[in-house]
Amino acid sequence: MELFKVYKLWDIEPVKGLDTTLWDADGNEYTDLYGGHAVISVGHCHPHYVKAVTDQLNKLGFYSNAVQNSLQKELAHKLGKASGYDDYSLFLCNSGAEANENAMKLASFQTGRAKILAFGKAFHGRTSGAVAVTDNPKIQSPFNSTKNVTLVPLNDLEATEQALMTGEYAGVIIEGIQGVAGIYEPSDDFLKSLRELCDRTGTMLILDEIQSGYGRTGLFFAHQHAGIRADIITTAKGMANGFPIGGVLISPAFKAEYGMLGTTFGGNHLACAAAIAVLEIIGSEHLVENAAKIGEYFRNALCPDGQPIHPIKEYRGRGLMIGLEVKDGYEDLRNRLLFEEHFFTGAAGPKVIRLLPSLTISEETASRFVSALKKLSE
Repeated sequence: MELFKVYKLWDIEPVKGLDTTLWDADGNEYTDLYGGHAVISVGHCHPHYVKAVTDQLNKLGFYSNAVQNSLQKELAHKLGKASGYDDYSLFLCNSGAEANENAMKLASFQTGRAKILAFGKAFHGRTSGAVAVTDNPKIQSPFNSTKNVTLVPLNDLEATEQALMTGEYAGVIIEGIQGVAGIYEPSDDFLKSLRELCDRTGTMLILDEIQSGYGRTGLFFAHQHAGIRADIITTAKGMANGFPIGGVLISPAFKAEYGMLGTTFGGNHLACAAAIAVLEIIGSEHLVENAAKIGEYFRNALCPDGQPIHPIKEYRGRGLMIGLEVKDGYEDLRNRLLFEEHFFTGAAGPKVIRLLPSLTISEETASRFVSALKKLSE
């Protein structure tokens, strides 16, 4: 049997990691500025994380949600404190797509409505409902086709208001920052107006913080820069530093009913131990503050006096969620960064290099990347 070949793979196999450093099977060393799609939030093989997961595995790896699990309650308490949403409830699942599926289902349960409003260039996952609100026909099969989803342009308040004022929408789903699209932000003013529109029309505001959350932008969730609160927040990628987990933070306005949501593996003992360790590391090492600090360093170094250095056309993002739109030679530059300078980076939309490093990244590591980029651009 062979693997189903749906991924375009670099000819590199990482076999060992420590903080922001990776080693491949041949012993070559790399600096990881991508974290496997923003997943590695507290660095590879952080000792506290490794100990927490190992200790839990030596006690109990899994049991179903048919029994009490105090680790789930501990995780909910610590996530509430860290995020500022301590009056919300937490539903645990396995991934970001699953979190978004449950969020939209909750909005529909709450309002009795069927429609969801989403935004152009959005990416919310690859399961049926999540892919239906994703603006990419290439990953939507005929099975995913639905009349219950409307897409409007991001930051287009007039189109958003026109749709919501019909009173037909259960929820609006929006990314804190659009990642896959190329690092595009909803403006703070747009998010504030969206919150007001949702309040006026009885629509649930769903913030997809799967990539932009967990301290990545310098606040725990990206939408908090706008000073708003969401009805439902979804999270996943950086939540457990590589162990599969997802979460839905749910407003006190929602009433839980037996059986309305469910999962076999969600919130299992190992996943919770991993996620608790991540929150402990983020707090004790002040990693949200570090994300803001190093993000500011990147912006100042790559855009001195507000003008991006060559070969960058535009610098986008907040904190450690960064998109560098390249003027030309995009593929060659990414290849050279990886194979000559040994920096892992990501892609986001056409001609955009995406940086999503661990929140533990140092200024020295950031400086080495800036120097490498300048060197390759000479």
